[in-house]
This record gives sequence, structure tokens and C-alpha cells, in this order.
Amino acid sequence: MQGREHLTTIPSTKIAAEAAFKMAGITSKNVDFAEVHDCFTVAEVVDTEDLGFFEKGTGATAARNGETKLNGSISINPSGGLKSKGHPIGATGVGQIVEVFEQLTGQSGERTVNDAKIGLTQNFGATGASCAVHIFQSV
Repeated sequence: MQGREHLTTIPSTKIAAEAAFKMAGITSKNVDFAEVHDCFTVAEVVDTEDLGFFEKGTGATAARNGETKLNGSISINPSGGLKSKGHPIGATGVGQIVEVFEQLTGQSGERTVNDAKIGLTQNFGATGASCAVHIFQSV
């Protein structure tokens, strides 16, 4: 999967997202917030498009228009993302899941995504050759 036809997509993310959405019985439209692997600024844009939150080529405009901000149309990285934590490579996925847990249990303070019920994490490695997408729902 590391070899890519297009520089603006990570096939492993699309494959992992499709499987996760199918297992959860939902679509990207049902997700309230997501913690995505934003190792570089462009990665967040590519990730949000590959996950189906935005059509290809529109993720940057959506971010610029505030759609990805806290309590925007889809809150992306309410934790601040990887770069805000110093990009802790080995702990990236754990940090994302902690954020989802805090959001879904009302423990996120000023970072709270209002009425969040479904959160998603997306984490890739090996320069995009592998990806894990997890979907969490409060009960």
C-alpha cells in the first residue's frame, strides 16, 4: 500500500475506514469528532478527505472555513492533534483514544465537543503503508 497512484490520498486509510464504518454500521456522516494522524499539516487535509468527511480537493477549504474547528460541522483533533503533543510517535494511538474517552465521558473540559456520541481515531504508520481506524460510541 505504500506505493500510491496519487499523492493526495493514503489508500490504507480509505481501506481501514471502509472496514470500520461497515463494522460499526455507520457512515462518516454519523461521526461527531475525529482524532486524525496530522503528522504534517497536509496530512489532516488528506485524512479528512480519505475518511469521507469531505470530498477530494475540498478538505483545505473546509478547514479554512472553520468546518473542522471545535464544534464545527466535524470537530477534527479537539485535543490539538499530534503536533500539539510533540508528535509522540509510539504513543500516538493511545493519546488519540484517551481523547475519545475523555470526550465521550464528559471529561474534556474546554475541548468538549458538544453532544458527542461517536468518535473516530485514524492512525497510520510506515509512511502510510498501514492504517488503523477505530470508531467509538458512548452508551
